[in-house]
Amino acid sequence: MRLLEGTAWDRPPRCERCERLESECQCPPLAAPSTLIPPKQQTARLALEKRKKGKLVTVVRGLSATGNDLPALLSRLKTTIGAGGTIEGEELEIQGTHLERVRHLLEQMGYKVKG
Repeated sequence: MRLLEGTAWDRPPRCERCERLESECQCPPLAAPSTLIPPKQQTARLALEKRKKGKLVTVVRGLSATGNDLPALLSRLKTTIGAGGTIEGEELEIQGTHLERVRHLLEQMGYKVKG
Protein backbone atom coordinates (compact mmCIF):
# COMPACT_ATOMS: atom_id res chain seq x y z
CA MET A 1 0.00 0.00 0.00
CA ARG A 2 1.38 3.39 -0.96
CA LEU A 3 1.53 6.26 1.50
CA LEU A 4 -1.32 8.34 0.06
CA GLU A 5 -3.27 5.56 -1.63
CA GLY A 6 -6.97 6.35 -1.85
CA THR A 7 -6.56 10.08 -1.20
CA ALA A 8 -6.72 13.10 -3.52
CA TRP A 9 -2.90 13.15 -3.66
CA ASP A 10 -2.60 9.54 -4.76
CA ARG A 11 -0.47 9.22 -7.88
CA PRO A 12 0.09 5.90 -9.60
CA PRO A 13 3.73 4.77 -9.66
CA ARG A 14 5.80 5.80 -12.70
CA CYS A 15 8.92 4.41 -14.31
CA GLU A 16 12.02 6.41 -13.34
CA ARG A 17 13.53 6.09 -16.82
CA CYS A 18 10.64 6.78 -19.23
CA GLU A 19 8.20 8.55 -16.86
CA ARG A 20 5.29 6.35 -18.04
CA LEU A 21 2.95 4.51 -15.71
CA GLU A 22 4.55 1.30 -14.48
CA SER A 23 1.75 -0.71 -16.07
CA GLU A 24 2.50 0.90 -19.49
CA CYS A 25 6.30 0.93 -19.22
CA GLN A 26 8.21 -1.05 -21.84
CA CYS A 27 11.74 -0.35 -20.61
CA PRO A 28 14.01 -3.42 -20.53
CA PRO A 29 14.89 -4.65 -17.06
CA LEU A 30 18.01 -3.17 -15.50
CA ALA A 31 21.20 -5.17 -15.85
CA ALA A 32 22.39 -7.07 -12.80
CA PRO A 33 24.87 -5.13 -10.68
CA SER A 34 28.49 -5.84 -11.46
CA THR A 35 30.04 -8.55 -9.38
CA LEU A 36 32.84 -7.68 -7.04
CA ILE A 37 36.28 -9.16 -7.58
CA PRO A 38 37.49 -11.23 -4.59
CA PRO A 39 40.36 -9.60 -2.67
CA LYS A 40 42.61 -12.64 -3.24
CA GLN A 41 42.68 -11.87 -6.97
CA GLN A 42 43.74 -8.22 -6.56
CA THR A 43 47.01 -6.50 -5.76
CA ALA A 44 47.05 -3.19 -3.92
CA ARG A 45 50.08 -0.96 -4.45
CA LEU A 46 51.00 1.32 -1.57
CA ALA A 47 53.01 4.53 -1.74
CA LEU A 48 53.79 7.60 0.31
CA GLU A 49 53.42 10.91 -1.50
CA LYS A 50 54.12 14.46 -0.48
CA ARG A 51 51.38 17.04 -1.00
CA LYS A 52 51.55 20.81 -0.90
CA LYS A 53 52.92 22.36 2.27
CA GLY A 54 54.86 19.16 3.00
CA LYS A 55 51.89 17.01 4.02
CA LEU A 56 52.41 13.25 3.58
CA VAL A 57 49.65 10.99 2.22
CA THR A 58 49.44 7.20 2.05
CA VAL A 59 48.12 6.21 -1.39
CA VAL A 60 46.53 2.86 -2.31
CA ARG A 61 46.50 2.11 -6.06
CA GLY A 62 45.71 -0.88 -8.23
CA LEU A 63 42.15 -1.58 -7.07
CA SER A 64 39.57 -1.09 -9.80
CA ALA A 65 36.50 0.98 -8.99
CA THR A 66 34.20 -1.43 -10.84
CA GLY A 67 35.44 -4.53 -9.02
CA ASN A 68 35.45 -3.03 -5.53
CA ASP A 69 33.34 -0.98 -3.21
CA LEU A 70 35.99 1.72 -2.80
CA PRO A 71 33.92 4.03 -0.55
CA ALA A 72 33.28 1.17 1.90
CA LEU A 73 36.94 0.11 1.81
CA LEU A 74 38.11 3.68 2.41
CA SER A 75 35.63 4.09 5.24
CA ARG A 76 36.90 0.92 6.91
CA LEU A 77 40.54 2.00 6.56
CA LYS A 78 39.86 5.52 7.87
CA THR A 79 37.88 4.24 10.85
CA THR A 80 40.46 1.63 11.83
CA ILE A 81 43.46 3.94 11.39
CA GLY A 82 41.78 7.04 12.78
CA ALA A 83 42.73 9.36 9.95
CA GLY A 84 40.99 11.27 7.18
CA GLY A 85 41.05 10.30 3.55
CA THR A 86 39.48 10.60 0.14
CA ILE A 87 39.04 8.84 -3.20
CA GLU A 88 40.81 10.41 -6.19
CA GLY A 89 39.80 8.52 -9.34
CA GLU A 90 40.71 4.92 -8.54
CA GLU A 91 43.17 5.83 -5.77
CA LEU A 92 42.51 5.86 -2.05
CA GLU A 93 44.34 8.61 -0.17
CA ILE A 94 44.75 8.45 3.60
CA GLN A 95 46.18 11.44 5.44
CA GLY A 96 49.51 10.78 7.14
CA THR A 97 52.20 8.11 7.03
CA HIS A 98 50.27 4.90 7.71
CA LEU A 99 52.03 2.56 5.28
CA GLU A 100 52.50 -0.35 7.70
CA ARG A 101 49.03 -0.08 9.22
CA VAL A 102 47.34 0.03 5.80
CA ARG A 103 49.48 -2.90 4.61
CA HIS A 104 48.50 -4.94 7.65
CA LEU A 105 44.77 -4.15 7.28
CA LEU A 106 44.69 -4.93 3.55
CA GLU A 107 46.50 -8.23 4.12
CA GLN A 108 43.98 -9.12 6.84
CA MET A 109 41.18 -8.46 4.31
CA GLY A 110 42.85 -10.83 1.84
CA TYR A 111 44.45 -8.40 -0.62
CA LYS A 112 47.95 -8.94 -2.00
CA VAL A 113 50.04 -5.88 -1.15
CA LYS A 114 53.10 -4.42 -2.87
CA GLY A 115 55.09 -1.37 -1.90
